[in-house]
Amino acid sequence: MESRAVEFLESVPFDQIRIGQQASLTRRLGMQEIKLFAVATGGAVPVPLEGAEGAVDGQPGDELWAAGLLSALIATQLPGPGSRLLSQSLEFPAHPQLADQVTVTVTVTAKELTSRRVTLRCTGVNQEGETVLSGEAQVLAAAERLRRPRAAPPEVRLSEHSDLQRLMKAAAQHPPLATAVVHPVDRVSLQGALAAARAQLITPILVGPERRIRATAQGEGVDLGDYRLVDTEHSHAAAEAAVALARAGEVGAVMKGSLHTDELLAAALAKDTGLRTDRRASHVFAFDVPAYPRPLFITDAAINIYPDLDTKRDIVQNAVELAHALGIQRPKVAILSAVETVTPKIHSTLDAAALCKMADRGQITGAILDGPLAFDNAVSAAAAETKGIVSPVAGQADILLVPDLESGNMLAKQLEYLAGAEAAGIVLGTRVPIILTSRADGTVSRMASCALAVMLSQHRRRTRPQL
Repeated sequence: MESRAVEFLESVPFDQIRIGQQASLTRRLGMQEIKLFAVATGGAVPVPLEGAEGAVDGQPGDELWAAGLLSALIATQLPGPGSRLLSQSLEFPAHPQLADQVTVTVTVTAKELTSRRVTLRCTGVNQEGETVLSGEAQVLAAAERLRRPRAAPPEVRLSEHSDLQRLMKAAAQHPPLATAVVHPVDRVSLQGALAAARAQLITPILVGPERRIRATAQGEGVDLGDYRLVDTEHSHAAAEAAVALARAGEVGAVMKGSLHTDELLAAALAKDTGLRTDRRASHVFAFDVPAYPRPLFITDAAINIYPDLDTKRDIVQNAVELAHALGIQRPKVAILSAVETVTPKIHSTLDAAALCKMADRGQITGAILDGPLAFDNAVSAAAAETKGIVSPVAGQADILLVPDLESGNMLAKQLEYLAGAEAAGIVLGTRVPIILTSRADGTVSRMASCALAVMLSQHRRRTRPQL
């Protein structure tokens, strides 16, 4: 069938409709379409997204989305403008899945001259040829050709990274957290800290060479107002001064500014003067991934290079504490490897099995662990089902424990640069949380990282007041 002009919609009048005539419409079911559909229908989600709030397998959203495509096809192409849907009887043999490309087709099977009633056979298939819709519709066709301008679709922008937005909103309900911002002598680090302050997330204490901090503020047209400045000679001294403030109880968090991560961590993890606890320090990325229906935590992709079993136990427990602070009462932890079976030649699978047993014996608490799991099985229920994996974690992981820093760092950056994810980052296992951001991080990421510190600090006040 020839494509119609973009500028106008034209009806096919009753007397020109012929038996066997067809029209088709193809749409891809992406995450943006899912969100828009949920907004328009008051919560119906057109795919069974495991774990998504309000979404369960077999929910009517599947049928509504496919039926919506059919209605759009009838209204715009065959018979088109001026037609009226009288009745329809549809079946939905399969559920459309995220990223499916669905083509709906109507075929004229009968006409009634006296009533202008047209009978349409309706079908819908995905890109694999699997039927997702079938049935019949009765339509009243227009008596004459109608030509109407095609209205441009309205520009609709859904809030991306809603998980991080919710996080910052929740954190802003608590008092601002006194935070030592270490060496904020460039635009990004200073603006990020001040944006978090304006959002009532932190009360910053700016630690570093005062002359450089003020010069940066002046260059950006920023008024430092009454913010406290602690003057130091250089970045090493700034890191040590910030840690001293935390040890003295003057701040509840330390935030990285324009200095190398190694400089800050050297001061924070110093044996006698740092912020060590009885647990190994580790880093957690809190990711907001547009294609994943819940927050996703990845650990450790920044501190522990090749962690042994004891270190992995602490890494898991640190991440579980953060999940609890964010209201996830029983987080699901997927212990990642390249395969799903315990294999002596792949050491990470042995660690995974040991960690699961440690959880069974109470050496790791507050979470559900399973592993080894490959990445696809950890985040995709369909992938896990295909491989016959029966697991309380597979397909719905909250926390991903990576085998080592290299794999974790690559995974984190792939999510950020290829999947459009936004991340917040924080160091745990220390006396106060350390807000560890990258020089490439934007303001949202820095503010969300501050929000993590606020939520964790509040949680610790309730559960670990002696820390």
